Amino acid sequence: MTHRPPPRTQDPAGVAQRLLRASPGPAPADPIDWDTPVPDDVWFCRPERLSLYGTPLWEEMDQQQRVELSRHEMASFMSAGIWTELCLMQLLARHMASSGNFGDSRSTYALTEVADETRHCVMFGRMIHAMGCSPYTPSAVVQRLFTFAGTLYSELSVFALALVIEEVNDRLQREIVRDERVQPLVREVCRLHVTEEARHVSFARTELLHTAARASRPHLALQRELTAVSAYVALAQRIHPDVYSAVGLDPARARREARGNPHYRQTLRWSGEKLTAFLAQAGMIGRLQRHWWRRTGLLP
Repeated sequence: MTHRPPPRTQDPAGVAQRLLRASPGPAPADPIDWDTPVPDDVWFCRPERLSLYGTPLWEEMDQQQRVELSRHEMASFMSAGIWTELCLMQLLARHMASSGNFGDSRSTYALTEVADETRHCVMFGRMIHAMGCSPYTPSAVVQRLFTFAGTLYSELSVFALALVIEEVNDRLQREIVRDERVQPLVREVCRLHVTEEARHVSFARTELLHTAARASRPHLALQRELTAVSAYVALAQRIHPDVYSAVGLDPARARREARGNPHYRQTLRWSGEKLTAFLAQAGMIGRLQRHWWRRTGLLP
């Protein structure tokens, strides 16, 4: 990763005021037409981004099984989105409770973001149901790890993880919106999500830079490490192991081929290249954390 100077910081209160003006009201009408048909023979995400695309196992699958894989990978992707956004809401709420800054533009926007994320969780849940799938939930061990780690997060890791959760998904979803091969209902859900997440990304980037510029070196080092480990755990939830058995594949073989798949590894790096470049510039990825970021697949 090449060294770049830190990004220019902006006034957090001014950014929050601008984002508040761009945000919808407290209870906007649901813009999704949930009666849109969901045919069984149309892709649920771009096939080139599927974990098994281009592998020997992919070549053995018929078209119906490939489309079914896209259905379950999208259901897993959205299930992970619900879980990570629920975690993010807890972190934002804890951050708000400890800051004591109630009523200013920054705290008001943080609460507005919690409201947005609540609607996104509802939207993703309805999409999973519309696809005819059951949610894919993280293991109890992963959920307990988050509960424990949550007590150690500070502003630095809260906003860094917000970017991990939002920016990786955002890049994949922007592609889906433009791809007419994908189910119209999936594309509409992704379109709405990326529109609102753009504000969340702007807020998190501004807050992270503002906080990192004032952090002590020991505190920054701790939060770098915590962010890296947490990013690895969170991003590992995107494709649940049960996805492969749900479409009639040998899960052990499918996981092995997915891990070694150069197409999928390139997808992971592409999805995180803007994120990792920004976090490195902000001082949130150091030499000692690179092995964790490589394990996420976001760094080569």
